[in-house]
Amino acid sequence: MNDRPNPDALLREARREARGRLKIFLGAAPGVGKTFEMLRKGAERLHAGTDVVVGVVETHGRAETEALVAPFEVLPRKAVEHQSHRLDEMDLDAILARRPALVLVDELAHTNAPGCRHPKRWQDVEELRDAGIYVYTTLNVQHVESLNDVVASVTRVRVRETVPDAIFDDAEIELVDLPPDELIDRLKEGKVYVPAEASRALAHFFSKANLSALREMALRRAALSVDRAMLDHLDALAVPGTFAAGERVLVAVSELPGGDGLVRAGKRLSDALKAPWQVVFIETPRAERFRPEQRHRVAETLQLATSLGATVAIVPAATVIDGLRTHLAGMRATQLVIGRSRRSWWFELRHGSVVESMLRASQGVAVHVLPSTEERVRERRPAALPALGRWQEHLLGALAVALTVILGRLTLPLIGAGGTDLLFLLPVILIAFRSGFGPGVSTAMIGGLAYNFFFLPPLYTFTIGEPQSVLTFFVLTGIAMFTANLTGRLRTRATLGTRSAQENAAIAAFGQALARASDTESTSRVVCEEIARLLDVSVLLLIRRAGALTRIASCPEDAPPMGAVDHAAAEWAWSSGEAGGVGTGTLIAADWQFHPLRTSLGVLAVIGLAAPDGREPITPDRALLLSTLLGQAALAHERLRLEQDVREVSVLRERDRLRAALLSSIGHDLRTPLTSVAAAVDALAHAHPDEPATAIARAEVARLRRFLDNLIDMVRIDAGAVALSLEPIDLTDAAAAAVHDLRDVLAGRELVLRVPPDLPLVRADPRLLHHILLNLLSNAAVHGGEGPIEILGERRPDAVRLAVRDHGPGLPPGEEATIFETFARGTGSDRAGGSGLGLAIAKGFAGAMSAPIRAMDAEGGGALFAIDLQPV
Repeated sequence: MNDRPNPDALLREARREARGRLKIFLGAAPGVGKTFEMLRKGAERLHAGTDVVVGVVETHGRAETEALVAPFEVLPRKAVEHQSHRLDEMDLDAILARRPALVLVDELAHTNAPGCRHPKRWQDVEELRDAGIYVYTTLNVQHVESLNDVVASVTRVRVRETVPDAIFDDAEIELVDLPPDELIDRLKEGKVYVPAEASRALAHFFSKANLSALREMALRRAALSVDRAMLDHLDALAVPGTFAAGERVLVAVSELPGGDGLVRAGKRLSDALKAPWQVVFIETPRAERFRPEQRHRVAETLQLATSLGATVAIVPAATVIDGLRTHLAGMRATQLVIGRSRRSWWFELRHGSVVESMLRASQGVAVHVLPSTEERVRERRPAALPALGRWQEHLLGALAVALTVILGRLTLPLIGAGGTDLLFLLPVILIAFRSGFGPGVSTAMIGGLAYNFFFLPPLYTFTIGEPQSVLTFFVLTGIAMFTANLTGRLRTRATLGTRSAQENAAIAAFGQALARASDTESTSRVVCEEIARLLDVSVLLLIRRAGALTRIASCPEDAPPMGAVDHAAAEWAWSSGEAGGVGTGTLIAADWQFHPLRTSLGVLAVIGLAAPDGREPITPDRALLLSTLLGQAALAHERLRLEQDVREVSVLRERDRLRAALLSSIGHDLRTPLTSVAAAVDALAHAHPDEPATAIARAEVARLRRFLDNLIDMVRIDAGAVALSLEPIDLTDAAAAAVHDLRDVLAGRELVLRVPPDLPLVRADPRLLHHILLNLLSNAAVHGGEGPIEILGERRPDAVRLAVRDHGPGLPPGEEATIFETFARGTGSDRAGGSGLGLAIAKGFAGAMSAPIRAMDAEGGGALFAIDLQPV
């Protein structure tokens, strides 16, 4: 085990500290008390002085839960209209603006209503954490993504709302447990569901067998999270040891037959222990000399492990023992599964017995040694391959010894027989460094015999006449073999370093090439060319244009065409965000294998891979390199998309700036002449009170003045210069004041005021609310037909609604949201004419007061504009 802290663990700790923390109150089923426990712990933090607010808590009408919520500040929810229904969702923006130290968010797996920023509540929680806010939340174990199929097999109920397991990686888990019998009693007492629903639940989901199974899953999931958190902490502090609070299984496989049996045995062991497991292949320099069937066997074994749910690792190392020992310590495995093979004595001498070495080195680890199937399935070795390596390398060693003999004979008069023996170390070092340990040892043995034959008396025989010459011969041979061993190890490490450096250099070059690309087409071309070169496959890249996936780059350019199944696999990869096609679990009849480029913006492209000889394009041993390349390609496409968005935002910002400047200029430059015109019209009206034209002029001047006021108000809204002065307001008085100021516009119109006098006071800015009512009433008077105009007030569960209704033709379908846009034009009761600013200003002022405003068709005809205000 390395005594230095794990860099990855340190990075995870740093990222965790930079974000707000997450605490999940995990339960086996509804009713165990997760919300109760979350509120209780939140109250403790509140009493300790922490700024705690409630983002969303479902009390389900239970008095004891409502009593726990009472001490907290409860942020109002956001109302979302969906299919004529009003849905109340957690207001993410309000929480971010409030920025508490801790927020309580119930039901993490909840699906948000359409129209919210994120489709899932756990995504809202992630954004809160990114803003540095600490979150308490609740979750049932059946909503954990990895346990979804297991829960369905037990309860016969498929849960559609799930939370990714990655959420648990840096979350603190607190298990809220309740025995099944007590939970059933709570259900019967009506403390979980109403009686009718409780009876159905007892007959189906809440059986004792189901609750016991769910409880076990919750206990194991909580233990797994604790185990992972402990390992991260130990790795960050470089604390050695297995710390077997939870079992972890490691299966070591090789190129020999029988690896599939080891994998299945490891799967059975992990299932029995309910433990995570991993399959590792130690890649030594011998892997370069693997025959095709051996490489295929390794790939098949790793593929089988992946299909059985194991994580797969390929670890380069000088020897199997060194690599396995290092990986075993790094994983902190508690169970090791290896196979005992019948190797030759020479192999065991060179590499050491893996079994015996691991038994000695694996303190605190249970080693499971399984017999190999080599006795039944023997590999057929070509007769031309000797045990020590390729015969050409051994022949080269013999030739090097021969040249050394000639050199020794030539230099014998100069250095004497005593110095000649050192010359024979040269070919041993050269051959061992070039060809490895085996040829180096054979060269050492041949060199020792040659030195005896040509330089030790009696010459030209293998007989050694003097005792000291015997010692010289064996010392030379021993030193030569030891030198061959050291040189072979040096070559092994150099080979591993070179290969790693080549892959890193290739990935770095790939990243630099992507950085130079400045548009989608060139980036896609670089991605295809580099992946095709590094992985020796045909590559194509697809993006969605005009609703269809379109090929924009391929390598080679005449890559095989895509069939109907290939198109289906590409669509699947785009829509699901998972790989599809040949070699995957989806649409395996396809000729191509498709991988999505997933980013924080969604899937931006799909990459297709195909092998030229019809084989699977990516073997498991190349999957890690492919994953790295796909990650860089995804980042490159995300960068291009963000750059495009920035350019569009810059254009919009410049357009808004020019529009604001124009509106401000018009509003202020026209105010002075308009004041003069108004004064002149008033003078004419005073001088000629019976002249009809003066009354018309006075009305038009008033309308023009309201238009200029709207322009200036719009500029204030766009500039964010709306100042709030919230105070209690009586809606009856507010409605009467607006009607009084619009008496000229509403003259001759039937006006119905239905604002009950017993409505509670609301908290609002009186000036902004007055402007909102003026604009809504003006809109109804001008565009609402000849029917009556109604001002309605009603008390709703979480707000007081004030609405203006007309009896015109109503709103055109689809304009309920766009009707509030600045200068938006359309047909309908509210858009037949006018400047297009009144409703936009009403929307802006309502947003400044955090009061939702919406437009809808009223029952019985006409348009209804409603604003929801918070009661005092």
